[in-house]
Amino acid sequence: MDVLTPAQRQLNMSRIRGRNTKPELLVRSALHAMGFRFRIHVRTLPGSPDLVLRKYNVAIFVNGCFWHGHGCHLSKLPATRTEFWRTKISDTCVRDSRAIQQLHLQGWRVIVLWECSIRAVTPEGLIRTWARLRTAICASKSRLVQIPMLKR
Repeated sequence: MDVLTPAQRQLNMSRIRGRNTKPELLVRSALHAMGFRFRIHVRTLPGSPDLVLRKYNVAIFVNGCFWHGHGCHLSKLPATRTEFWRTKISDTCVRDSRAIQQLHLQGWRVIVLWECSIRAVTPEGLIRTWARLRTAICASKSRLVQIPMLKR
């Protein structure tokens, strides 16, 4: 049973943003500090990537672990309406993979950054994540790069 009334739950859910989230702002500020220039939320590309580096032909998605079904400790399903959430998250995963596939067909390299890899506990862990990101942007021949979660 939900502890909030339907009106309170609706208000809570309406406040959840899909753009300009904390992890996304962290990535944007780190990329800018590293000297990369980018466009945000390019609607003309499939999936409307969070960041696009045209010079490197790279599209970056900053995914929330819960909303995109990562399977880490941050993506636990709610105890109420589990079937609804399972379907919603499954549909999001299908939509994500379709967008990535379409970007590949258009010649883009795709980097997926997960919220858990950005929420590194130590500054050293965050520095390692940014180093992996820089390497992925500049040197990767792979079409899809996923930055893994760091050990805490």
